[in-house]
Amino acid sequence: MKKLIALFTLAGLLTFAASSMVYAQDKNTKDAKATTEQVENTEDAAQTPAEEVIAEDTDGSVAPETDAKPLHQQLKIKIIEGGPMFMGFVILTLILGLALCFERIIYLNFATTNTNKLLNKVEDALNEGGIEAAKEVCRNTRGPVASIFYQGLDRYEAGIDVVEKSVVSYGSVQMGQLENGLTWIALFIALAPMLGFMGTVIGMIGAFDAIEAAGDINPSLVAGGIKVALITTVSGLVVAMILQVFYNYIIGKIDSIVNSMEDASISLIDILVEFKEKK
Repeated sequence: MKKLIALFTLAGLLTFAASSMVYAQDKNTKDAKATTEQVENTEDAAQTPAEEVIAEDTDGSVAPETDAKPLHQQLKIKIIEGGPMFMGFVILTLILGLALCFERIIYLNFATTNTNKLLNKVEDALNEGGIEAAKEVCRNTRGPVASIFYQGLDRYEAGIDVVEKSVVSYGSVQMGQLENGLTWIALFIALAPMLGFMGTVIGMIGAFDAIEAAGDINPSLVAGGIKVALITTVSGLVVAMILQVFYNYIIGKIDSIVNSMEDASISLIDILVEFKEKK
């Protein structure tokens, strides 16, 4: 699992670095094209009579060109405008949080089993081959429910009370494994808005420093600091909301698995009691 987290983190960092490089190249290309077009337009304007220019403007036949940028380009621009320091930490928080979320989701999907089908197999194996056959069924089935069944069946000779205590104790262990890593996800959910608010405070401090240095309140002086403050705040809140959605999904998945474990454990005890009475 640690290798999986490292792989997601490395992929996210490489994606962000590649996106920044592509954005820089696109910006340089657009700047060069804009400069060339500006020179050509200047030359054409010098060669075009004033009457033709006025006629075109009055007629309205020449439509203004709109430079509509794609969504990912706009996001990259906002990230750069928000400041590489704070935005880098916010993006890193998102990457690490998503890596942990994906790891938990994959683990929980593999841990989900059909408990009714497993109970039927265990009961048939008990009736046909006894405890060892039922243990073999649990050994060949993945998931925490099968592991709990195996621990209970392994202590069948000690009595039903011991089996029940073993099932409860090992169920707590399996529940702890299901919840592994949730504290880190909760940390990233709380950390992302904090980083955004820190960027807000730093941006406002920069804005007031600009006012103090200029000795006058000029909107152009404070606009940059306030812009950084707002961008970092929004980014931190967006990251927290994204991670919160995955966190709630994981919590719901864990609750579903735990409920299945408890119901299946009770059914297993009932099956073992009936098996003991038949013997």
